[in-house]
Amino acid sequence: MVKLKSQLTILLVLFISISYAQSKLTLHTEQTETKISKDIYGHFAEHLGHCIYGGIYVGEDSDIPNIRGFRDDVIGALKDMKIPVLRWPGGCFADTYHWKDGIGPRENRPSIVNVNWGNVTEDNSFGTHEFLDFCELIDADAYININVGSGTVQEASEWVEYVTSSNLSPMTELRKKNGREKPWDVKYWGIGNENWGCGGNMTPEYYADLYKQFATFTHGNLYKIACGPSEGDYNWMDVVMQKTARNWGLMQGISLHKYTIQTRNWGDKGNATGFGEKEWFETLHETLDMETLVTRHSTIMDRYDPGKRVGLIVDEWGNWFNVEPGTNPGFLYQQNSLRDALVAGVNLNIFNNHADRVKMANIAQMINVLQSVILTKEDEMVLTPTYYVFKMYSVHQDATLVPANLETGKYSYEGKSVPKVQASSSVKDGVLSVTFCNLDPNNSEQVEIVIPGSEYKTASGQIITGEKLNDYNDFGKTEAVSIKDFSVAKPKGEKLSVNLPSKSVVLIQFKN
Repeated sequence: MVKLKSQLTILLVLFISISYAQSKLTLHTEQTETKISKDIYGHFAEHLGHCIYGGIYVGEDSDIPNIRGFRDDVIGALKDMKIPVLRWPGGCFADTYHWKDGIGPRENRPSIVNVNWGNVTEDNSFGTHEFLDFCELIDADAYININVGSGTVQEASEWVEYVTSSNLSPMTELRKKNGREKPWDVKYWGIGNENWGCGGNMTPEYYADLYKQFATFTHGNLYKIACGPSEGDYNWMDVVMQKTARNWGLMQGISLHKYTIQTRNWGDKGNATGFGEKEWFETLHETLDMETLVTRHSTIMDRYDPGKRVGLIVDEWGNWFNVEPGTNPGFLYQQNSLRDALVAGVNLNIFNNHADRVKMANIAQMINVLQSVILTKEDEMVLTPTYYVFKMYSVHQDATLVPANLETGKYSYEGKSVPKVQASSSVKDGVLSVTFCNLDPNNSEQVEIVIPGSEYKTASGQIITGEKLNDYNDFGKTEAVSIKDFSVAKPKGEKLSVNLPSKSVVLIQFKN
């Protein structure tokens, strides 16, 4: 009898521990009202390293297959990923860029030195026409960043007129002379970049006044985006919102920049691939700070804009590690591993869940720089783990957010913890999509999905994971990380139990 009681006690403890470890996601499909803007899945291309030259543009005379100088393989990959919007020309480069240097016959364009990134010569062969041509080729909207740091109000006003106006004027005549009869439909215009730093080292008070001046003289039906804070600079957000948000029509968005950086010693940000669980945990712990930043900055915005008219634009985010050995330090070239896939999934879930305020986000950067979705080397191209997350998550673009309650345990390492599981959900065209991230690199996690009042009859899944936590895709090798089919059971009434493998990003879709 004593032995039987002991066995029952052990079974009871095991049952309690299993029940405690299980995560539960309750979806409130009856409360859907917020649209997830497709532009949350936006990207960023700066004149930095081989992002533009070699990544996007190789020239018409290149042996690499191209359309008017733009790489065929890159165009196809970006269209397949469903890129919605692309930000250009920077970044720090934007506040040194004078747009008239990049128009007209290429042989007549002046060269400049890129003082921000490597002090290399920029020949301006990729300018306004090339950028907007590329956006049309990949079916993406354009987001142009205006030079405030070293530019003038007249220069900004004329750029907007050159691009968007259909009136008869010197700027529109110049555009036609350069080969474009009709104006482009460019809605998004950023007025300055990081003006608290490389864009001029300004105070928020000075920048807010300068912003209003620039915004006043950029005419048209534009979505004007002010330079917002770096990470937790809540004073910058407060001052700029207080001085500008109530000037109706002058500001439609304000930016936020947050990089996931693990700096140990001066200049050492850790390696993009040669890392272990310690660096895995530290990176995910750091990137989850995006939740706090978005929440606190949104609270400040609510004070001046309770109707949420102004969008929060997270137009620079992503991992920033050491450059790959042997590459130019000023080019910020880094590999991209399964860890980057988890960071991308976590941030996109956060943006989805705050879609009432977050209206655009742009990962830095699209090709060959920082947390890229594509890497190129001569005529070769690699699709990174981050690429596959964006492709998987494209189901959320312009879908309706489904509010959810998530109960999950903790993944702990050396006295610190992060949630084991993180998620977001949406519905579009009758399909309910749920994206999960299992942050634990060692253990799977059982998740019970509950959909009160549900009539979904079938479920299907996809997964992104790897054998090792630092797996990555490389040139000339079979892909180690990509999207695979993920088998799930048939829903039972209002519930579906799913076992999320360790270190994975998973999509579950429900259909009637």
